[in-house]
Amino acid sequence: MRRLKFVHLSVVVLFSTASFAAEELVVYSARNEQLIKPLFDAYTTETGTAIRFITDKEGPLLERLKAEGKNTPADMLITVDAGNLWLAAKEGVLAKVNSKVLKANIPAYLRDPDNRWFGLSVRARTIVYSTARVKPADLSTYEALGAAQWNGRLCLRTSKKVYNQSLVAMLIARHGEAKTEKIVKSWVANLATDVFPDDTKLMEAILAGQCDVGIVNTYYFGRLEKKQPGLPLALYWPNQKDRGVHVNVSGAGITAHAKHRAASVKFLEWLASKKAQNLFADENMEYPANPKVKPHTSVAAWGVFKQDTINVSKAGSLQAQAVMLMDRAGYK
Repeated sequence: MRRLKFVHLSVVVLFSTASFAAEELVVYSARNEQLIKPLFDAYTTETGTAIRFITDKEGPLLERLKAEGKNTPADMLITVDAGNLWLAAKEGVLAKVNSKVLKANIPAYLRDPDNRWFGLSVRARTIVYSTARVKPADLSTYEALGAAQWNGRLCLRTSKKVYNQSLVAMLIARHGEAKTEKIVKSWVANLATDVFPDDTKLMEAILAGQCDVGIVNTYYFGRLEKKQPGLPLALYWPNQKDRGVHVNVSGAGITAHAKHRAASVKFLEWLASKKAQNLFADENMEYPANPKVKPHTSVAAWGVFKQDTINVSKAGSLQAQAVMLMDRAGYK
């Protein structure tokens, strides 16, 4: 009998150990597989925790989480733009996380005020210009792109993209609706051509001489620069004498019904660590959210700049107002 008890106990211990080793986190990600899989593989190698992931666009992932409710297999949501993270929190699919590690590593303006999501990489939405036709001294602020000197020389990406909605939302946070509407109308009046579907096509238009300046996310510039070294374009950091450059994030939160909450928090903390930050940011040519971590050398080469430190959650809370404002201003 004692022998049988011992055998039974051994089986239980072995089963428990196997279960622990086989723990698997499920991540819903709006970031492309090539950007996140190396990160997941590195964490699995370091900790033994397996990560299964599903990728899709931001909207479908949020709708999936809402539809699945308590039955969702997802432990974590990774998505781009603070507006999308804010909406996920507002819809109740993300849980509050009280972590000293995350608070220490991610600045307050790059995370949800209620700690339901945390920025993990930073992209600046800044001015790009033709080095052949524009001098840096001619540039100053986002607002000044509506000045007469840029009439017929400005290119913009469509207002339908969340990146521009977030930029305008932040302008509302700084200036109020009335002044922001005047700014956006002045941009529209200066457009050289119809708006573009993406930032790459906007930069190609500048290269082709259709316009001289535009507004893009830094990583789009990095991708084009990588394909075409020495291209006659450069980034300009606006508003350095006042609030600083508009920044946004890609980030993550633990789902409200995570089945492996403790393990998910550990993974999120790891993503904010020095070890993981470059893995998260470098592949897409972004800036680490953790200020203790230096960006990739190719990103650092664009220069140091002052960031606007208004909380990026405003990109979400003011997004609806921004969309209506852009419509009124004729920004398509």
